[in-house]
Amino acid sequence: ARDNLHASLTLLKGLIELGLRRLVLCPGSRSGSLATAAGLLASSGQLQLNTAIDERSAAFLALGLATAGGTGVAVVTTSGTAVANLLPAVIEADRSCQPLLVITADRPIRLKACGANQTVNQEHFLRPACRWFGDGAPEGLHAMASPAVLELAALAWSQAHGSNQAVDQAAAGPVHLNLPVEEPIHAALAEHQPLLDAVLAHDEALLFPLRPSTTQSHRDVPRLDPSRPGVVIAGPWRGLSQDLSVYQQAVRAWLVCSGWPLLADPLAALPVDLPGRLHHWDLQLEQLTSPEPLQVLRLGPLPASRRLEVWLQRNAGDQVLITEGEPRYLDPLGLAKQWSGGLAAWCSAQPLDQASRPLSADHSAWLRRDQGLGLWLEKQLVPEGPVSEPALAFQLADRLPPALPVMLAASSPVRDWLTWSGRAGSNRRCFSFRGASGIDGTLSLAMGLALETGPMLLITGDLALLHDSNGWLHGQSDGPPLVVLLIDNGGGGIFQQLPIEQDSPQRFDALFAMPQRVNPIALAAAHGVPGRSIAAIDDLPEALSWALAQQGPVLLRVCTDRHADAAFRRKLRLAAQNVEPGV
Repeated sequence: ARDNLHASLTLLKGLIELGLRRLVLCPGSRSGSLATAAGLLASSGQLQLNTAIDERSAAFLALGLATAGGTGVAVVTTSGTAVANLLPAVIEADRSCQPLLVITADRPIRLKACGANQTVNQEHFLRPACRWFGDGAPEGLHAMASPAVLELAALAWSQAHGSNQAVDQAAAGPVHLNLPVEEPIHAALAEHQPLLDAVLAHDEALLFPLRPSTTQSHRDVPRLDPSRPGVVIAGPWRGLSQDLSVYQQAVRAWLVCSGWPLLADPLAALPVDLPGRLHHWDLQLEQLTSPEPLQVLRLGPLPASRRLEVWLQRNAGDQVLITEGEPRYLDPLGLAKQWSGGLAAWCSAQPLDQASRPLSADHSAWLRRDQGLGLWLEKQLVPEGPVSEPALAFQLADRLPPALPVMLAASSPVRDWLTWSGRAGSNRRCFSFRGASGIDGTLSLAMGLALETGPMLLITGDLALLHDSNGWLHGQSDGPPLVVLLIDNGGGGIFQQLPIEQDSPQRFDALFAMPQRVNPIALAAAHGVPGRSIAAIDDLPEALSWALAQQGPVLLRVCTDRHADAAFRRKLRLAAQNVEPGV
């Protein structure tokens, strides 16, 4: 028991020295030495500790924290099905390229494959979605000497944060440390402080750097000609938050030297004042034409627009796709040459003219049309009357405090923000977890983001919120300052927008929309979270003021009509084709 605690303290202290600041702990006995170690390090100010009873929710909370903070966050669980519950978050961390350290306790080898209680092949559950898998000593954590434990910590941390090496390139992502633990597990109370003092006093040399400094190879870098017509399409940002500034500078440099227009996803994390940025491009793709084939610089994965995919397929120009260290092919259209060394390195390999190039006549027409669409939307999505989902996106973007970030659930909210939020929506840091585009973990992810960044707004649908109702367990009165804006449209509103033939509304609801009978205000109140309902767009300013003045998480519920909103979206899109350009 004493050796288990010493090894656990050594492992976590090694991770702390590498940069670990936060750990999310789930209950369990087999993980008892890790839990005790985390508690001791938290009490001594070495670590910020969050606890969670639901492993699935815990892993999503940790992923939200990691995404906002830009460094790995650990989640610790016991053995058995607890490990299986981590898989959805691990998949999202893998696809969204965020550092997540999963540390699971396991039975020692003598108890494997013999019917021992709570013993399963958990070492295989997460491996396909992880950057790296590490095993403790098969006979138990107690048998590992400190150098071996520290090596395990250093390898896990390095692999979770990826590498920018030209060879063996990898983006950040999840890693899994599976640690067999032999009984007895729980050290005597009298041994806790002496062991902590000994580990804190011991200065081990860390074995591996976090991100090796290497020179990116410029061989085989795909080229685009900034002197010829082209367009930049920026998809969701998938990198570490500390690398974002360099990426933004590289985007600006290319736009200035090329004069190309920018079509950016709300999740691209780009400033609103970039030259040539179109804020309503999804409404005017049919009008975005050029007399010669356009070159296309694509940044990261595609935005959430099927219309954009069709537009790209019709474009016969050269397409280059740049990722921030993600070596997996990210072009479902099969049209682009991909280079994974990051935009800043790619730009440095291009023969760029530092002089500013103005927009072409065609692209200037695109910009004038974009301005006209903005003025037209102001008249269509007015701040009064019944709530529609397009009007809600437009008005929210304009009325929220300027620095307040927004998380958009990976369903209708992220698509509505892209299409209807306009310039105000472009000028806001938005998050969404569209690596695998699941709705599981929506609330817990937002809680994690808010714990790290401060006040935040989550826009979610009713099914996504209910799917992760255990996320409310993170929301005590002193919990994260999160405003949850629930769009309650009586089921899965996204399905109402798909071309699904319906023989009856009842059958459609039963098979696709699946409306539920839970009262979300009452459910939040059962968790100690206050809530209010918004009856009309006119009520939005006062409701937001009330919500933002609360100390912990709050719920604002807006009821909408998914049938009427689906028809309204189609009507607006059709009318947008005839909007006159602005001045």
